[in-house]
Amino acid sequence: MSTLSQLKPSSLWHLFEKICSIPHPSKHEQAISAWIQRWAKELGLVVKEDIIGNLIIKKPATIGMEDRQGIILQAHMDMVPQKNNDTSHDFLTDPIKPYIIDSGDWVTAEGTTLGADNGVGLASALAVLASNDISHGPLEVLVTIDEEAGMTGAFGLESGWLDGNILINTDSEQEGEVYMGCAGGIDGSATFALSFEDAPANYQAFNLSISGLKGGHSGVDIHTGRANANKLLVRFLLDASNNFDIRLTEFNGGSLRNAIPREANASFVVAKDQVEPLKADLALYLSTIQTNLSVIETDLDMLLISPEDFEQCWTLSCQNNILRALNACPNGVIRMSDDIEGIVESSLNLGVIQSRGKQLNALVLIRSLHDDGRLETQRTVQSVFELAGADIEFSGAYPGWKPNPDSAIMKMVSGTYQELFGIKPAVMVIHAGLECGLFKTAYPHWDMVSIGPTIKFPHSPDEKIEIATVEQYWQLLVAVLAKAPRK
Repeated sequence: MSTLSQLKPSSLWHLFEKICSIPHPSKHEQAISAWIQRWAKELGLVVKEDIIGNLIIKKPATIGMEDRQGIILQAHMDMVPQKNNDTSHDFLTDPIKPYIIDSGDWVTAEGTTLGADNGVGLASALAVLASNDISHGPLEVLVTIDEEAGMTGAFGLESGWLDGNILINTDSEQEGEVYMGCAGGIDGSATFALSFEDAPANYQAFNLSISGLKGGHSGVDIHTGRANANKLLVRFLLDASNNFDIRLTEFNGGSLRNAIPREANASFVVAKDQVEPLKADLALYLSTIQTNLSVIETDLDMLLISPEDFEQCWTLSCQNNILRALNACPNGVIRMSDDIEGIVESSLNLGVIQSRGKQLNALVLIRSLHDDGRLETQRTVQSVFELAGADIEFSGAYPGWKPNPDSAIMKMVSGTYQELFGIKPAVMVIHAGLECGLFKTAYPHWDMVSIGPTIKFPHSPDEKIEIATVEQYWQLLVAVLAKAPRK
């Protein structure tokens, strides 16, 4: 274990440690927002909060830079709250505990997401505000709320609040890449009405769980082959229901629609004379998927335990409809881009399955670089669930950020990177939902670019950030601010 105080740039890492100490999961950003506002006012900066909860902090140009175009640094203040099963952590009250690993090369957190997405970007923007020796023109920092759970802040951003013409988004996650576009997306919620009957006699109750999967970001990690715990558990239960007399009583898996599910569990009853054959089938299934996924999923495991008996179970027709629909629901990469080599065009994440009372709810997140790709996937998902008798609603559609190959800020950032490090950065489009596309609604004239350090496995407890790339990212950001174009 080690503190971050020894790392460079020290001002950025100091602010990131402070951000980690303040709970700030999505939809619970009040404490971090209040701290940012107090901190900015103590520096004598102008800070405003809009009706949605976004913060806008303004800092005058440094001497001699008054004639430059205004630049907006943008980050979001919320983080994805994910933890390992064996970690005791309350994201509403407990601080994130960052520490240095891998011989001093990376920073991660104890058993939880680190929040480097987008805490390091936020820390970098605040570090620029706090600095007295960074050259910049008129500067604004836009800090949005709820990016990870609905982009509420970006949706609600009103025109007229910001004066700059150039926006630098700090939410991308690969040093050496400059982003000029991103995917759009939409949330889907399918609801099944559960029907119950008395549990049969001479049956034994079980709970089956799957765990140890890596999970990750449902956008940037969707192409990596990481397994979806919901899909793996459904697959076994569907096969088991065809071979044995089992009746489900409960199914719960995943916790966020934008995180690849790492864990899932289901409860059921099975005829007592079929318990041993069922266990044999489970052992074979576990061995098969462990072998097939061994390169990526090194810790995959399934556990079968026998809890107290259940009084009721799902009816057979209800169970069949649900398992077949969840098994048929697309998941993962739907199509790769024809225009940009190696980039996912459309994808889907079956992120959450939750049975409560008389309903089972399944949450999906569809992403696509094109509206037509999103709509095509949306229609497929809708057909699957409606054929099974579920009600499905789609909400929260947000546009992609259409790439602009003529972007002046993109060219300036790319050229500055080459001057600093001697190599050309890759100009990319990211298969994740940056807020930039939504900003175009209120500020269609903005010229935008996204940069950031290297963050691996965001949205999972494996999240880590490469220390060396933070300093490179900082050098690039400072150099770009100093080269702000004249008005």
